[in-house]
Amino acid sequence: MSDRLRYQGFQPLRPGARVAVVAPAGPFERTALEAGLAVLEQRYSVDLAPELFARQRYLAGSDAQRLGQLTAALTDPEIEAVFCARGGYGAMRLLPALETLIPGPKPLVGFSDITALHAWLQRNGLISVHGPVLTQLGKLDTHTHERLFALLEDGAPAAPLRATDTYGPGAAEGPLLGGTLAVLSRLLGTPYLPSLEGAVLLLEDVGEQPYRLDRMWTHLALAGVFRQVRGIVLGAFTACEPRDADYTSAQVLRDLAVETGLPCAAGFPIGHGEHNEPVPLGVRVRLDATARTLTFLHGATG
Repeated sequence: MSDRLRYQGFQPLRPGARVAVVAPAGPFERTALEAGLAVLEQRYSVDLAPELFARQRYLAGSDAQRLGQLTAALTDPEIEAVFCARGGYGAMRLLPALETLIPGPKPLVGFSDITALHAWLQRNGLISVHGPVLTQLGKLDTHTHERLFALLEDGAPAAPLRATDTYGPGAAEGPLLGGTLAVLSRLLGTPYLPSLEGAVLLLEDVGEQPYRLDRMWTHLALAGVFRQVRGIVLGAFTACEPRDADYTSAQVLRDLAVETGLPCAAGFPIGHGEHNEPVPLGVRVRLDATARTLTFLHGATG
């Protein structure tokens, strides 16, 4: 089976479509959420999940509350897309309960801790959207908003993205999989990580010191991930600089990438940085690390 057929696209949205906002992970600031809602409500009819503003320690409510929001939105035939309020932590706690749910081809939008849910969806053969959560959306420029809406509504491939550095020359093609390094590495050895064989691997992160990046990357290496994937796409690694050191996180990542021998380009505007361009996970891409480009070879809609 080809990569093109392996992951099923979702039905394209239309302006005015009914969408849901859920909080499957951490709690959030209401002001930041409202700024994101203002953007989303200009385009769609937005339902806020019941108990959206619940809070339990470092979670947006109990596991049962968060699971209820997510499953209701994913299974409601009137809801055409699901947007996550925030990342943080908590999504992977829901994975065992999601085993019995067979999700349909409906776009889920989010990043950071939502990487766990993306992995679950790709495990079920579905395309999803690594893109801004609601608390980030209002801080991003209109170009990013328009890219997100086009990705959800247009059957055409997403516009290409450019990186800033080549860490390993060459080119590779395959389905784009991955997300936040800290979350993805925690899924190794669990039944919730999709096969990475033949994939182009997306990695980004925030607030991780270089030795932690090295540790998580080495975990992937020891598990054989870099023998399976064809190329590496590095997004933003924000607030990862060591104090009073004579090296940078970029230098550490470059050395780690070189060791894999894979095509790798870094500095794509994806993740926790100033820009977070939405990208479809599961869509076949072409990474030209030498030219520092990422080209999407088909659309996210089915």
